[in-house]
Amino acid sequence: MVLSEVHAGIVLPERTFRPDEVQLFMYNAAIWNSHRIHYDQPYTTGEEGHPGIVIDGPLQGDFLTQLVLEWVGEDAALTGFEYSNRKAAYIGDTLVARGQVTEVRETDREVEVELAILNESGDVITPGKARMRFHQ
Repeated sequence: MVLSEVHAGIVLPERTFRPDEVQLFMYNAAIWNSHRIHYDQPYTTGEEGHPGIVIDGPLQGDFLTQLVLEWVGEDAALTGFEYSNRKAAYIGDTLVARGQVTEVRETDREVEVELAILNESGDVITPGKARMRFHQ
């Protein structure tokens, strides 16, 4: 992809994620996150009051970066990224990551993308933004 082909309004191909217990365990082990809400069902439902094991926020942020990086490939570098977890997601939920180009600055070779993870009800649970600089 080249910058001249990118314009505001382009919708990125969406990605669907359905994290399971093994993925959540491995991810949290890798980031040294030992909070019990990510692996201990009785604790999570009994003590914390959640309906199930919680899919952690950093994993959702990583889902958004996967969406952007798969779209842009080797043609640009990620230069900025932010997200905010607004609503919990749980094991068994199907999450959809979406993105849309909101700004193209050709003089800087930069593109901004608005991002979101939606739950099965269509609620935006994790909004975000990414900025990329194209190599050419």
